[in-house]
Amino acid sequence: MRETPPAPDLLSSLFPTPSLSVQWGEYMAEKEQVHADSSSNDESPEPQMPRSWRRFKASNISFVEMVEMVDILKRPDYDGKHGPYPNPNVRKAKIMAKVVKSLRWNFGVRRSKDQLRKRWSDLKLREHYQYRKIKRVLQKREKRLRTSEDTRDPPPPK
Repeated sequence: MRETPPAPDLLSSLFPTPSLSVQWGEYMAEKEQVHADSSSNDESPEPQMPRSWRRFKASNISFVEMVEMVDILKRPDYDGKHGPYPNPNVRKAKIMAKVVKSLRWNFGVRRSKDQLRKRWSDLKLREHYQYRKIKRVLQKREKRLRTSEDTRDPPPPK
């Protein structure tokens, strides 16, 4: 017995199916068209990221900025070595906010708290030489300020 081949489908012979690449191209063109339509619609703009999610571009921190940061962090005992504090994390966040504000005012540089926190940690744990150098600069600055105060305000004669 002989098998007969299946009869060709009338629709497939009239309308051949396009290849996958053509189908993909049509899909992408349609997707771009929908995107263009939605972007031209001014009524519903894309939601922007909240201000707290914005990231600052990480750039190298200069030595003078590090000196300023260490100066501020050393003054109020950022690491909490001088006693137990009731809310250490809140305290640290407030101090770090002061550092961010100071760098913004003095140098015009925007840095996030996380960037500065990491830099502080790196200074203490990995970069001992640079940390010692910064502390030396701060000691000299403090000494210079003390001597200038002594010359400015002489003690009253007895």
